[in-house]
Amino acid sequence: MELGYSAPDFLLPNVVSGKSTGFSDVRGERGTVVMFICNHCPFVIHVMDELIRIGSDFKERGIGFVAISSNDVSTHPDDSPEKMKALAEEKAFPFPYLYDETQEVAKAYTAACTPDFSVFNAEAKCVYRGQLDDSRPGNNEPVNGKDLREVLDKLIAGESIPTQQKPSLGCNIKWKVGNEPEYY
Repeated sequence: MELGYSAPDFLLPNVVSGKSTGFSDVRGERGTVVMFICNHCPFVIHVMDELIRIGSDFKERGIGFVAISSNDVSTHPDDSPEKMKALAEEKAFPFPYLYDETQEVAKAYTAACTPDFSVFNAEAKCVYRGQLDDSRPGNNEPVNGKDLREVLDKLIAGESIPTQQKPSLGCNIKWKVGNEPEYY
């Protein structure tokens, strides 16, 4: 999806609180990060602590965060809502962790992998669809969130965000059989 699109709304169950949560509930005054993650993916596990640090570092600066898991739990039971809740509580996520059982929210955001990041400005227009940083499991690059942190700093400062962006890389979203999106 091209940059500049409006954040699709959603209403999904928060696996920790049990309450339905929408984009307006997580929207930040200066911007919002929508992350598609899951419990089992080695790429997500590799960066999880940095995602938590970024969420903590930027929430006080007007950036809203939400993590969404859209994987098919019949084939990947480690991504079940019960296990999502356990992980979110164990790691003390500073952002809601939502379950997208129908996978419609992942499709609306054209999410393809975990982790997958979309950053929206204060007007809920997408300004970034890219990677967290250059680190991957086993490549010895530091997990520092450099790319995402730079985007969020620029967003807060009112500076323009470069349109040249490295796409995120990770495990494919585990689509339900017959539910694969057209873009996939």
